[in-house]
Amino acid sequence: MAKHHDVAVIGGGIIGLTCAYSLTAAGLSVEVFDQGDLGREASWAGAGILPPGNPQRAATPIDRLRAIGSSRFPDFSVELHDLTDIDNGYIRCGGIEFLDHEEAAEVLPLWDAEGIAFEKLTPAALRAIEPGLVAPPGEPYLLPDCAQVRNPRHLAALIAGCERVGVTLRPNARVDRIAADPKHPSVAAGVVDGTETRSASAVLIAAGAWSETFLTQRSERAPGVHPVRGQIVLLKTPERVVTRVLMIGKRYLVPRADGHVLIGSTEEPEARFEKANTAAAIAELVALATRTVPALASAEQVKCWSGLRPGSPDGLPFIGPVPGWDNVHVATGHFRAGVQLSLGTARLVTEMLTGRPSCVPSTAFAVDRTPHSGGKPAFRS
Repeated sequence: MAKHHDVAVIGGGIIGLTCAYSLTAAGLSVEVFDQGDLGREASWAGAGILPPGNPQRAATPIDRLRAIGSSRFPDFSVELHDLTDIDNGYIRCGGIEFLDHEEAAEVLPLWDAEGIAFEKLTPAALRAIEPGLVAPPGEPYLLPDCAQVRNPRHLAALIAGCERVGVTLRPNARVDRIAADPKHPSVAAGVVDGTETRSASAVLIAAGAWSETFLTQRSERAPGVHPVRGQIVLLKTPERVVTRVLMIGKRYLVPRADGHVLIGSTEEPEARFEKANTAAAIAELVALATRTVPALASAEQVKCWSGLRPGSPDGLPFIGPVPGWDNVHVATGHFRAGVQLSLGTARLVTEMLTGRPSCVPSTAFAVDRTPHSGGKPAFRS
């Protein structure tokens, strides 16, 4: 008979794995199921931008969740490296965000209230720190504490870390449904994996863009988790031509220390579950890169890929109890911010499942919340 676990996690992306790691550290036994290879969907595909944050002064629940992650990431990276000997590529590289007047009026007070370091750059100051840059539209704001992590490396370290601390990992194990207790239909008894029921005292839905099926198993109200395709192209130059993360509206350039530059990303909800690259989208991203950093015109185009982000009606995640169940929780819908919200989400989920006081008001991320009740985030990427 399969071992009984305290928590069965549906989904082995960065949210599911980080929650599993945190729950195990809290003394719970955890089993993670993924329909494919662990960490190979939106988590792997992202660029790994980590905006700065101050948990003590963040103005909204979503900003506090992000700030918890940004403040914890340096130590967590060291912790994973010590445990697994895998370097996740975390580095505080700084960033420059380009804002139009309306955007600046909206987000600068949030940055200021949170105590985030930023500086509006003059054209001369911008040239001094990024001489290869041709400024795109908008005013440039330097964010010296912006950081980045290399997603594939971080996922590798996280998977290995979960193994080290005793998480049971089941890649290529598709969960068909949540198993209900025959005597108490609102109580989950575990998950059904093929023909076998895997027993668990609680279930966490962290299946990313595939979460909706599980969320509606006992409820007619669909919260609206849906896939949003994002395409990214990777360029490579012999020497670095830009050093800071550049955030331009919904697009970004993320330079790595080895000369690689990631350019992203599209937002294509209309693509549904079609994970593919299109000539038009890749051409648009390359054009943005070469306009912004002309030296990239001669860069090698290494490869391109796409991922399916889990979107929600208001762009904020769902974290908390699932209506219709007594012991099922969800952590999904993180859209563009899975990496930066992963540690805050894991902390909140662990607090919920262990009965501890929560680090943020959990109602802001409730499945049945009023859309936009959690506040607009201070960062887009």
